[in-house]
Amino acid sequence: MDLLRQLRHVRRHWWVALVTVMVALGVSAFLTVRAQPRYVASVTFFVTTPNTGVTDAYQGGLFLQQRVKSYADLLTSDRLAQSVVAETPVGLTADEVQRRVTTSTETGTVMLQASVTDTDQTRALRVTESLSAKFVELVQKVETTPEGKAPIKIEVVSGPRVSANPVSPQPVRNLTLGGLIGLLLGIGLAILRGVADVRLRDAAGLQRATGSPLLGEIPFEGNARSAPLIVGDAATSARAEAVRKLRTNLRFVDVHEPARVIAVTSALQGEGKTTLSCNLAIALAEAGWRVLLVDADLRRPKVDDYLGLDAGVGLTDVLVGDVQVGDVVQRWGDKSLLVLPSGSAPPNPSELLGSKAMSDLLLALRESADIVIIDTAPLLAVTDGVVVAVQADGALLVTQQGRTSRTQVAAAARSLHSVSVRLLGCVLNMAKVAKAEAYQYEAYRVVASTPTQSVPAERTASGRHVATTDGVNGVTDHTQELTRLPR
Repeated sequence: MDLLRQLRHVRRHWWVALVTVMVALGVSAFLTVRAQPRYVASVTFFVTTPNTGVTDAYQGGLFLQQRVKSYADLLTSDRLAQSVVAETPVGLTADEVQRRVTTSTETGTVMLQASVTDTDQTRALRVTESLSAKFVELVQKVETTPEGKAPIKIEVVSGPRVSANPVSPQPVRNLTLGGLIGLLLGIGLAILRGVADVRLRDAAGLQRATGSPLLGEIPFEGNARSAPLIVGDAATSARAEAVRKLRTNLRFVDVHEPARVIAVTSALQGEGKTTLSCNLAIALAEAGWRVLLVDADLRRPKVDDYLGLDAGVGLTDVLVGDVQVGDVVQRWGDKSLLVLPSGSAPPNPSELLGSKAMSDLLLALRESADIVIIDTAPLLAVTDGVVVAVQADGALLVTQQGRTSRTQVAAAARSLHSVSVRLLGCVLNMAKVAKAEAYQYEAYRVVASTPTQSVPAERTASGRHVATTDGVNGVTDHTQELTRLPR
C-alpha cells in the first residue's frame, strides 16, 4: 500500500485520530493530576588519594576513576541501606531506601553523585544526609588497611540539598508526550480502519471491482430526497450536470454498436438506481431523443412514485395479454419521454420478465423509441435484474458510495458477465465531490449568459412535482405509434 493511499485513509477517518488524541490527552491529564509529587535530594562526593608527585598523581587518578565505579554500587548496597535505616528512623525499610537511591558518575572524573527521590520532601533530605555520612564512614572502613592507613579519601563537595519544586509529575511534558502518542496511535487506527473498510469509497475502486469504465459520478445533494428529479430548480444543480455528463458518456461508449435498450441495475436495494433511471431518461429526452422508460422492478416499483404517474396498469398487464402496450404507456412532461409503469404485482416476476412476451415487447419498443431505459431489480437480491439485462443491449451498474462493499459489487458484475451481459459501465452515485469542483461549477453556472428554462410543474396527488403535458408544441405524440405494437 502506497503512502498516498494511507494518507487518504487518514483524511477519510480523521475523526478516529482526533478522538484518539483527545483520549490520550485526557488519560495523561488524569494520571498527572492523580500522581503524587516527587522531590529529589542530592549530594556530590569527591574521591581523592594521597600522592607524592606528578607520576603518582596520574597513576592515582586512573586508579580512582576505576574505584569510583565500585563506590557507585556501594551507595545502593544492602549494608549502607541498613546503616541508614538504623541511624535515621524515617519509616522506611532497607529495601525501600535502596529503591529510592540512584547514582551517577562523570566519565574521566572522580566525582560521584547520589540522589534520593521521595514523595516527602523532608524525608528525602534526611535520608540523603544520613546516606552521605554513612557512606563516608563505610568507605573509610572498607579501604583502611591493617596498618591503619586509608589510600582513599572521600569528601562531600555539594549538598545535601533538596529541590524546592517537585521533579514529577511534569504537566507540560506529560501532555506533550500523551498528545504525540495519541496522534501516532490515532493515525495507525485510522489507517487500520481504512484498510479494514471494504466499502467502495472512490471511483477507482468501483472500476477495479467491476472491470468496466466509469461513466459518471453523481454528487450527493441534501435536497435530493425531497426533490429527486432534475427538473425545476434542480435542473441547474451539480447533480443535473453530472447526469448530463453520464448521458454524453453513455452515448459514446461504443459508437459502432450503440446501446438502444439499457438496463439500469445495482448490487443492492436503495443505491439510487430508480432515481438515476428517471433522471437519465429526462436528460436524454431533453437532448431530443425519443425515450421510453420501463419500470421492470416488479417487486418494488418506484418509477410511478417519482414521476407522479398512475401505476395501476402497466408492464405486467401487457405481458399477460390483458392490454396493449399503447394503452398503458403514459407521456410525461413536455418532452419526448414516455413511461411504461410496472402495473399489477405478479406472483412470478422472474418467469414473467424472462418470458417470450417480454422479449417480443422489447423488440417492438426498440423500433418505436430511440432509447429504452429499463429500471430493474437489484442483482444480489433476486434474479429479475439479470433476466432483464440479458434481453437488453447492455447494463448500467449503479453503486452508492460508502454503502456497498467491493465484494458485493464484484459479485454483481460477475452475475452479469456469467450470462454474457454487456456491462456498458458503472456509475458512482451519491459521491462526495471536492469543494473546489463544486465551487467551479457554481461559479460557471452563475455567470452563464443564458439561464436554463424551468419546466412548468404541478403538484400531483403523490405530493411530487411533475412536468405538465398541456400546451405542448412541436413534440410528436408517440403514444399513438405504440398503440399499433403487438401484444
